[in-house]
Amino acid sequence: MNLTPEEYVNQLYKDDEQLEQVKESIRELGMPEVSVAPAYGRLLTILVQTSRAESAIEIGALGGYSGICIAKGLPVHGQLLSLELKEEYAKLAKENLEIAGFGTCVDYMIGPALDSLERLKQDGRKFDFFFIDADKENYPLYLEYAIQLANPGSVIVGDNCFLRGRTLNPEKNGPAVQGMRRFNEQIASDDRLVSTLLPDYDGLSISWVK
Repeated sequence: MNLTPEEYVNQLYKDDEQLEQVKESIRELGMPEVSVAPAYGRLLTILVQTSRAESAIEIGALGGYSGICIAKGLPVHGQLLSLELKEEYAKLAKENLEIAGFGTCVDYMIGPALDSLERLKQDGRKFDFFFIDADKENYPLYLEYAIQLANPGSVIVGDNCFLRGRTLNPEKNGPAVQGMRRFNEQIASDDRLVSTLLPDYDGLSISWVK
């Protein structure tokens, strides 16, 4: 039996013990096991590093898996700001980033991400890298905030663009699906962006801000 592309890639690369421990901590607390795919986690590190980002923001911390992947790509003086709705998730993410050696480079804002993003906008904050991985119905709003908070040349990445096939199924039309379709359509057509959508795993969008 032939391997799927995902299975083949997963066989090529050894598990990262540090990140596997993060996933185990998520399971132990009964949190949703929805961390970014390992291959896309590696891609996050590469994108942060090659874009020379010094300030990054993630929308959705969960247990810290993506935070570690982003932090690995930042320079020594780089900073990550993590927006998380639930305090218990942010607490676990903070603990895992501290264990991974990135405790001093990450800050957390707790509460609805849209409120935090509006506060950042009002404060005139700017960032070089964005990772969107939170409630799907608000992805179009998160994207608009990211563009407004972006320095020229910033990179915006969005996970779960296919919603395990629901985005592609015309019979599925819930709020999350509709939000994700609008997000995908916007990254494909917005004149402020140069974008692509990777069709593996659960779909990952990558956009460059002009």
